[in-house]
Amino acid sequence: MPIPDDVTGDEIDKDVRQELLSLPKGLAEEVSRNLVMVARLIDEDPEGAYAYSRIALRLASRVAAVREAAGFAAYASQKYSEALAEFRAARRMTGNVDLWPVMADCERGMGRPEKALDMAGAPDVQKLDKAGQVEMRLVAAGARRDMGQLDAAIVTLQSPELASHSVQPWTARLRYAYADALLAAGREDEAREWFAKAVESDKDGSTDASDRLAELDGVEFVDALVEDDEDEDGTEPSSVREADPVSGTGDLDADDVDEVDATDDDIDEDDLDDEDLDDEDERDEESADRSGTRRAGETGEEGDGEDAPRG
Repeated sequence: MPIPDDVTGDEIDKDVRQELLSLPKGLAEEVSRNLVMVARLIDEDPEGAYAYSRIALRLASRVAAVREAAGFAAYASQKYSEALAEFRAARRMTGNVDLWPVMADCERGMGRPEKALDMAGAPDVQKLDKAGQVEMRLVAAGARRDMGQLDAAIVTLQSPELASHSVQPWTARLRYAYADALLAAGREDEAREWFAKAVESDKDGSTDASDRLAELDGVEFVDALVEDDEDEDGTEPSSVREADPVSGTGDLDADDVDEVDATDDDIDEDDLDDEDLDDEDERDEESADRSGTRRAGETGEEGDGEDAPRG
């Protein structure tokens, strides 16, 4: 697979670079560049990250960092069986227990929550640092929920870390999981309180706690960036319509104007045929009366001109 020119391989963690020193220089550079692509794509394009991880794995399967990266890429792509195999291989190589919680979560992904719970109670958990122990607690609570044990999941998450006022990298996720479990159990008021606490501690937006809180509050968001270029009937947006200055109505286009003009012309012709001609007849009769009256005044008789009324 092609790798962008700006990826040199120097971007990888120094500990990983140290592991790659066991490889020939050219090979180490190629492997490191593929590992950089795994890290770059794993959140936005898990399948792409997985493809790069397979290349690195083919080139350097005996390097623990490569096996671990391949495991996380498979995990992000929901290939849990494959991910678990890679994590186990990396753990055998290093003896490190840091991967224990994600290994247990792979068991959940494979439909074995009981196995995940067994791992949560194993002695290896005591060797984990605080962050690792919180991750293990999250996995155990998830396993309880997989088994339909909501109340047990809530109790599992209740811990000193949950009650602590200090904000750690895992605080938002722990509070979010607790709020979500409460909501699933029908304890909406408590869930709202803990979603709000999750929002307070989620500085980098690692959860959608704010959306969940808004949903509980009945708030609906409208995307103001989406421009409504057309109405549902395909006409121009109402914002560009102009009101008719006479009637106060809108939506007049060129065809409408022509139709109105044509209607007006028809009305004018009818008026000329009826009303205007009647007015002209009345004026002619009045003129005839005045002429007859003048002639009668002059002769002493009623006029008999052509405009005079005939008896």
